[in-house]
Amino acid sequence: MHRLVDTHCHLDVDEFDRDRDEVIARAREAGVTRQIVPAIDAATWPKLREVCAQDEGLHAAYGLHPLLLDRHEDAHLDQLRAWVERERPVAIGECGLDYFVEGLDRDRQQHFFDGQLEIAREFNLPVVVHARRAVDAVIASIRRIGGLRGVVHSFSGSREQAQQLWKLGFLLGLGGPVTYERANRLRKLAATMPLEFLVLETDAPDQPDSDIRGQRNEPARMTRVLHTIAELRGVDAGEIARATTANAERLFALA
Repeated sequence: MHRLVDTHCHLDVDEFDRDRDEVIARAREAGVTRQIVPAIDAATWPKLREVCAQDEGLHAAYGLHPLLLDRHEDAHLDQLRAWVERERPVAIGECGLDYFVEGLDRDRQQHFFDGQLEIAREFNLPVVVHARRAVDAVIASIRRIGGLRGVVHSFSGSREQAQQLWKLGFLLGLGGPVTYERANRLRKLAATMPLEFLVLETDAPDQPDSDIRGQRNEPARMTRVLHTIAELRGVDAGEIARATTANAERLFALA
């Protein structure tokens, strides 16, 4: 059994309220002993803290998700700074930009993203970044703020964009989408990218792999992602597990 870190799963959300302990137990049985649990809005920070306090393998990140602009207030950035100073999370996030959903105010997204990047730099924490149809804008933001490191989760950009992120000290998180045979560009990237920049994730309860299409995702399913990437690269799954776990431990300062 491989020792794995799920670098992006939302175990605090309501979808797991009825069986969270069982979900964590299944993850452990699959070798997924630690999970990074990023926040989505200020109202959920207290519950996320409580959930992570119940298991030593759960590590909180606090942030403001770009898709939830209607829930964010400018004051939440100041609250985030205070929350981070008190709680000492492993990362800032989930934060970022989303240009896929129409009607979202891009300037307001940018305002909250920049604010969170500045907090990450201030506290020397990695950022967990959402970048959907907005990778170039995310790269520009990271460059402009400077002094950052982190992971772009569920990466879906080009190899050229990936290379720019690597030069900036960012890793790529790959999960369920890589298991779909029609995801040609993503699978090619997974097959050829330097392992030093790769981490694994599920984004549970979202982004299920191809074997559970349309169902609730959970951290135990990360083994499907692991084996898919190993097959694409033509190597033993243990090699991918060791490298990605070491990458996650280094990025998030996990003991």
